Amino acid sequence: MKVVTVVSAKGGVGKTTLAANLASVLAARGRRVIALDLDPQNALRLHFGIPLDSIDGISRATLAADAWQTVMFDGVDGVTVLPYGAVLEDDRRRFEAYVDREPQWLAQSLDTLKLDTNDIVIVDTPPGSSVYTRTALTAANFALNVVLADAASYAAIPQMERMIEAYATPRANFAGTGYVVNQVDQTRQLTKDVLKVLRNMLGGKMFPGVIHLDEGVSESLACDTTLIHYDPLSQATADLRACGEWLLNSVDAMPVTSRNVA
Repeated sequence: MKVVTVVSAKGGVGKTTLAANLASVLAARGRRVIALDLDPQNALRLHFGIPLDSIDGISRATLAADAWQTVMFDGVDGVTVLPYGAVLEDDRRRFEAYVDREPQWLAQSLDTLKLDTNDIVIVDTPPGSSVYTRTALTAANFALNVVLADAASYAAIPQMERMIEAYATPRANFAGTGYVVNQVDQTRQLTKDVLKVLRNMLGGKMFPGVIHLDEGVSESLACDTTLIHYDPLSQATADLRACGEWLLNSVDAMPVTSRNVA
């Protein structure tokens, strides 16, 4: 399996929506895709038609020592979903303390799923530094950093790069980092200027295109589905398909190596 950890240094960049739609794009290419939610907001499932009142997920399964197979859902677009789950505040703290004590927890848990070499796991994380982001980077083969074309995202890039350097880069099976610029409004001159700066700064690490701002994104979530499914002819859908192709090429170029899970 190949693990793609989706990260962002700041909130409000559309990271979860991007993770969900990229999972759908990759599944449409015939790959088995697992969309795994490591964000306590438990929102990734909403893109895949999982019932709003469902409380099951990896947090509850881990605390109960249950197998993850018991909380896997078949989502729209052929994506398998592993929600975070709904837990009380005390249980969330216990879960976070456990994950903090066991940095290899995610990698070890994924190994129990016995996934094939070509299967892809898309891991959604909370913004910024957290125990969830750390463990997700520890398990990652590739880190996908979602940014906006604004000054705040530009300034926050070094923060996430330091986390990736600390928790992912030292491992032999980590293939590198990619960047995607999301929610782009090409009518704004500042957006164009920041995009130019980002391309000069990030070079080949950056997805050559952008994901355009599209009101269909919020509409699709209101319909409990992905934009790919809701509006397959939109500009943002075309962007997401191109981004998925770029990501798939990056993933398939990764060498097959041992996970070296202790």
